[in-house]
Amino acid sequence: MADFQTSTHKAKWIFTPQQLAEKNKTNNQRAKQMLEKYGTTRMEVDLDGSITYPEPQVNTGENADKHSRPKSLGVEEEQYMRVYYEYKLREVCSAFYFPHKIQATALIYFKRFYLQWSVMEHDPKHIMLTCIYAACKIEENHVSAEELGKGISQDHQMILNYEMIVLQSLQFDLIVYAPYRSIEGFMYDMEEFCHAADDQIQLLKDMQASAVAEIDKLMFTDAPLLFPPGQLALAALRSANEMHRVIDFERYVNDILSRQNMVHTVSNFFESLDTIISWIKKYKFPTEKDMKHINRKLKSCWGHGSHEDKKREKKSKHRSHKSSKETQNHPSA
Repeated sequence: MADFQTSTHKAKWIFTPQQLAEKNKTNNQRAKQMLEKYGTTRMEVDLDGSITYPEPQVNTGENADKHSRPKSLGVEEEQYMRVYYEYKLREVCSAFYFPHKIQATALIYFKRFYLQWSVMEHDPKHIMLTCIYAACKIEENHVSAEELGKGISQDHQMILNYEMIVLQSLQFDLIVYAPYRSIEGFMYDMEEFCHAADDQIQLLKDMQASAVAEIDKLMFTDAPLLFPPGQLALAALRSANEMHRVIDFERYVNDILSRQNMVHTVSNFFESLDTIISWIKKYKFPTEKDMKHINRKLKSCWGHGSHEDKKREKKSKHRSHKSSKETQNHPSA
């Protein structure tokens, strides 16, 4: 695998908090404008990645009933929806017993996709499954779309339909660097740094397990889009070392900085690690009540509001009743 320093991950997919906020705002505004123009934000996606927009609605503007118009999601509601499906992504990967690297790659794909789009434009459930499918391919753990769809009772054709637009939205930058591998590298380095004996090696393993748990939390935040994987790993290891007290972490970091001829002071570098860990404290998971409300709004944006559902249900009952009468009139059928 290529070095992170020369990778597209470093060159194109690390942002500032301000840049992320601007991207989320831009995507949200575009979806709102689409809702006003078309009355829906749902697009049809073809196998080649092309998008079909709906026809502009006629009854728009000031004469339309404002109460009947679907309400768009806010930026924070979109964030909640993404977080919810990131958790679902982990559940699917666990259900299939996929290796940790597939889950990490799929999560980063999912995050990157929604830097380009709003959740109002593309169903996050479909994108989540497609990201898992793509991650399995790139991590050489291929699972067919049929097998993936069947395992969670979803139409596999949907995964295939979304594959190209996901790849296009990722700009075909499919090699990602997750912090889990960095943790492994630092652990080997720490063993040499402290000339670990057998009893200390076990303590280091305990520390590693705690660090992985910290990374699991960080992966649900914006941190993977803001910091290099090596810094994420060091932040998690420092937090874990505070629990286990295995090594002199300040001396270790000072050793790293001197070996790499970095100009950072240890205190400045620790401030950066503290900033990373603070993302865990800022992280908010939506409540069940939040998600019910957001889901209703999202379905309304897609033209699947309660009014439309009732109409479809009425049509279905009418067809069923009509079919029943026809059967009664033709008993030999």
